[in-house]
Order: sequence, then structure tokens, then C-alpha cells
Amino acid sequence: MHSSYRAASSVLFAAVFLAGCSSASTSGSTASPAGTAATGPSATGARGGGPEQGIAVGAGPQSKYTVQKQPPAGSCHYRTEKGEPLEDLACTPGAVSPAVTQANLKSTMCRKGGYTSGIRPSTSVTGKENALNAASYGYKGPMGDAEFDHLISLQLGGDPNDARNLWVEPPDPGHKSGGGVNNKRDPVETKLHTAVCAGKVTLAAAQRAIVTDWATALSTLGLG
Repeated sequence: MHSSYRAASSVLFAAVFLAGCSSASTSGSTASPAGTAATGPSATGARGGGPEQGIAVGAGPQSKYTVQKQPPAGSCHYRTEKGEPLEDLACTPGAVSPAVTQANLKSTMCRKGGYTSGIRPSTSVTGKENALNAASYGYKGPMGDAEFDHLISLQLGGDPNDARNLWVEPPDPGHKSGGGVNNKRDPVETKLHTAVCAGKVTLAAAQRAIVTDWATALSTLGLG
């Protein structure tokens, strides 16, 4: 009788313990943004500047790139901050390259002679992704006025071809249609790159600032 009671008690305790563990693990999990393509390793480990800052880690440079699935048409919506267009955080949360870390800056993004030109996907790949992503964001303007851009630029260690790091950036408000790309974001990326390579800010800090809001990234890091 006593042995049966102890056995039943043990089973009950195990069930309660496992239920508690399941609840705890579920409450701490983070779901992937809806509509985004899983195109690289999950944001775990300590590679690059991503995991520590909550930014996903992509597959990194590839010898041959393939067209990546983009979010469903019409599922992404531009935001506006101080008159500047910003990405949809659910569709374009950013992704970093595992090939670029704080420890190897001199041999990767900070090396002289250029780093980005050797890791860019071909236009045969990006051209198709561009059209798909324009549909994702519902962009209807002239494609020549927009820029298919990396949220975290290649010169800041962004992943070259992860769908989470790509978006069609529309021209600034007031831009004359047909006037070509008018992107105030590029100078910000260059200044951040210079600051990281000069040791003024960390790679992770620059990546987080550009993801949070490129328009305020410099002032946030005391570089404005």
C-alpha cells in the first residue's frame, strides 16, 4: 500500500515538474517575424555582433547565391520617422554575417582594397529579389528612384543575401520622380563604418543603431 502511494506521488511530482519547465521555456522563447524567410542560422552563439544584440545571424558570404524568398506581397509596410522612410521591423529586422566579428575587423570590413565588392550577390539574383521585395512592401514608384538595400550594410557586417536584411528603400519625401536614387542613409552607413574601424564604437553598437533607426544612429552613438 505504501509503495503504491509513493509510486503515485512520484508520478504526480514528475508531471508537475515537467509542466513547470515547459511553461518556463515557452515564456522565454521568441518567435520568428511573420512573413520572413528563414535564410540562415538562428541567432544563437556568440558570432559577429548579432546574437548579443538580438539580431539574427545569416549564412554569410557564399560562392554562389540563390534568389531568396521574400515576405508575401503587401505584407510589409513602411514607417516614417522625421520624414524619413524606415523599414517594417517584422519583415526586415536585419541579419549580420557570421564572417565579420569584432576580432577580425582588420581582415574583413575594415581592410584596405575593399571588402564589399567581393561578397555582393550578382544582379541576376538581386534583380529578382528586388522585384519580389517591392511587391512585399507594395512599392509602386519608379524602381530607378528606389534602392534595394541592406538594412545592415555590407560595410557594417550585414549579411549579403539574407531576406531579413533586404528591403526596397523608397526615395525621400519630396524627391522628384525619375530623378534617380536619393538616399540619405548611405552617408550614415559610411560614417558608422569609419567609426567602427577607428575603434570609436563597437561593431555591435553600430549594427544595433542602424537597425533601430538609421536617421538617429549617429546622434545615438555620439557621432552626430
